Amino acid sequence: QVQLVESGGGLVQAGGSLRLSCAASGRTFSSAAMGWFRQAAGKEREFVAGISSSGNTIYYADSVKGRFTISRNNAMNTVYLQMNSLKPEDTAVYYCAASALIVPTTTPLNYNYWGQGTQVTVSS
Repeated sequence: QVQLVESGGGLVQAGGSLRLSCAASGRTFSSAAMGWFRQAAGKEREFVAGISSSGNTIYYADSVKGRFTISRNNAMNTVYLQMNSLKPEDTAVYYCAASALIVPTTTPLNYNYWGQGTQVTVSS
């Protein structure tokens, strides 16, 4: 069993930065690929970034490449999402998720555990 708690969301102006954190409980964190997803109002949940259990494999959605950075600290059971150069279209609820796989995928169905989400709002 893994429990995930996100933090760090908020309101920021376009061009600003936020750092999301996801604290995980459970012994399986270090063996799980982790992902960040987001869901804007009226839209489907979409993949943002994923990181393998070792941290050596990382994927980003095209829409965030060069602006967002995912990282993890297995000693702290925490995964991060540094978001720079934020745009109004980044506004969404952001979720972290843990996979049973060791490499990340872009498909939500491959993630077994989800956090409650944290709201990110970017004003123009």
